[in-house]
Amino acid sequence: MREPLPSIDKLKEIARPKVRPLIWCSENKILKVLDQRKLPFEEEYYNAATVEDIYKCIREMYVRGAPAIGICASYGMAIAAYDALKRGLDIEKTLEHLRRCGQYIASARPTAVNLEWAVKHMLNVAETLVSEGKVRNTRELAESLEREAINVQEEEFEIELKIGLNGLEKLRECSSVMTQCNAGGLAGAGIGTALAPMKVAKYLGMDIKVYVPETRPWLQGARLTVYELHVEGIPYVLIADTAVGYVMYRGMVEAVIVGADRILRDGHVINKIGTFKEAVIAHELGIPFYVAAPKTTFDMERKIEEVKIEERDPDEVRKIRGVLITLPDAPVYNPVFDITPPKYVTAIITEYGNIHPPYIKNIPRTLQQA
Repeated sequence: MREPLPSIDKLKEIARPKVRPLIWCSENKILKVLDQRKLPFEEEYYNAATVEDIYKCIREMYVRGAPAIGICASYGMAIAAYDALKRGLDIEKTLEHLRRCGQYIASARPTAVNLEWAVKHMLNVAETLVSEGKVRNTRELAESLEREAINVQEEEFEIELKIGLNGLEKLRECSSVMTQCNAGGLAGAGIGTALAPMKVAKYLGMDIKVYVPETRPWLQGARLTVYELHVEGIPYVLIADTAVGYVMYRGMVEAVIVGADRILRDGHVINKIGTFKEAVIAHELGIPFYVAAPKTTFDMERKIEEVKIEERDPDEVRKIRGVLITLPDAPVYNPVFDITPPKYVTAIITEYGNIHPPYIKNIPRTLQQA
């Protein structure tokens, strides 16, 4: 008989993540952002002190991963409020300033829904505090938004622990799994989404081996997931993106689990390029394919044809770490996300439990009850 998994409160006592992508410095109102472009060779933090710095960190991928981007944006809104305080703006002009800054921050990357959610959430908090007379001046508003950004980060950490426990219920009979890109602590608040079950397993004295595709063109698997699993002491094997099908065909993995940048109400999953390929192959071979994501990653409004898929600089494909690997003028198509239809998704793992098909009914039902 399997032993029951621990409670969240108990797990909090033993969960000590070694990865810290975002560190808020309250004394000088600076967000220290781990520059993930330099991993795994350098661990360097960038001091984001302005709204422009926050935009730069998100746009240029110092920080990446939907939950982490949302946390970063939340702190960006707090920084915007303190900027208004420095400028001597009254509380109404501060709200106008926050709306402009929010629009600017949200434009940094178009696909990850957590970015849009975080900006809207912080604006709603600010407008509610002012309209209800709970803050009297810009300083009180800035301090309130700072506390709310800290709360967003702390809540995300607890959410990731819950996802880890719910995911482990699906994976605890598995000895090896495959993931895609990096949906670990670097992409969240320290635990992650897709990697959360493996980390919880580690905290509980269990091991699950993780097969890590390299994830061209930014190599988030080779650079970030490998780094993170190594730091946490979790067994892993790095493979080329082109080896994904063969590894699954050979029976070397028992499940696939990935994160998501956006999930629609009908179960369409938008995630890092290469996810769709893994899902189709897993489906053909009878391997369960799981998606792990918090409630904030769900987009209940848009249809699939309304989702903008981000395309990035062609040189990201022409070069690896600045070194040209093809003709300098080779035509390039560089979408950084793909779309996985719901028929290929075995279950979606959330902080509120595991959602199964039919998603068009069960996603709204689960999230409405949350």
